[in-house]
Amino acid sequence: MSADKGKYNIKAISNILGVQPGTLRAWERRYQIIRPVRNNAGHRLYTEHHVRTLKWLIAKVDQGFTISQAVSLYENNHHDISNDLQGDDHDTELSRLSQQLSDALLSFDEKNAQKHLDHAFSLYTPEMVAIDIISPLLINIGIRWEENDITSAHEHFATNFLRSRLGMLLLSIPSAPYLPKAVLVCGPDEKHELGLLIFALFLKRQGYEVVYLGQSIAEGDMYRIVDDIEPVYLFLSATLKKNVLASIRMAERLQEANPDLKIGLGGYAFDQLPAKDRTKAGRFVVGSTKEDWLKWLEAR
Repeated sequence: MSADKGKYNIKAISNILGVQPGTLRAWERRYQIIRPVRNNAGHRLYTEHHVRTLKWLIAKVDQGFTISQAVSLYENNHHDISNDLQGDDHDTELSRLSQQLSDALLSFDEKNAQKHLDHAFSLYTPEMVAIDIISPLLINIGIRWEENDITSAHEHFATNFLRSRLGMLLLSIPSAPYLPKAVLVCGPDEKHELGLLIFALFLKRQGYEVVYLGQSIAEGDMYRIVDDIEPVYLFLSATLKKNVLASIRMAERLQEANPDLKIGLGGYAFDQLPAKDRTKAGRFVVGSTKEDWLKWLEAR
């Protein structure tokens, strides 16, 4: 399978992957997709390639595949997947996939867009695809539209395609109603919701129960929603700079009315704020990266 020298015993692999040794042995016995070498004492030793392959399979299981389905997917795409697993520069691969998807969408080529996105989901977890492939693609498309490099038709086709795929993915992830509940909605007059969808996917993958409302709703309805749903978190998103101030004011009023509610503000418009203006949003800003989001949540 690999020319790598075996160097991890089964206990080390179990700690690295968070999978019980018995499960690893069962996978080896039933599917024979991993064949660890043996040392002189007969103990299993796993290579770096084994680690990468097992991480890929576990990512598929985390997405909802059974292990048998994940193994079948690996075997049917072994050549492409092996090439991806051998590379150490994941950033380059993620950028390449993002560019391929962008090229297809801006050519109105739905068939190839589906193909490239399916390939991305076969290699990476949903949140990685959303955060590291789709998110930079959306930013680039938005910039190109503002600079008149592409038409509104290009922007609409791309965003409608991605909204549909991400929406279906969000619905496919099971909810955990015993975990904290979060309401997600765009800020006042904001209709661009793809960034919010990506954040909703992240939260759901973290185990939060997500109530996704999408485009902005009337402020009076916001108070009623908070009373009816009783969420622990409320997140407002703004993509257009003109909607930033209104979103901050809404957050402040909602916080005053609901002191225990944890309110977050995010989106492209907040990411682009100069440092001096970010103080207006203060504690509400959740940041723009997965690390920022985790840090914000842990602080609350």
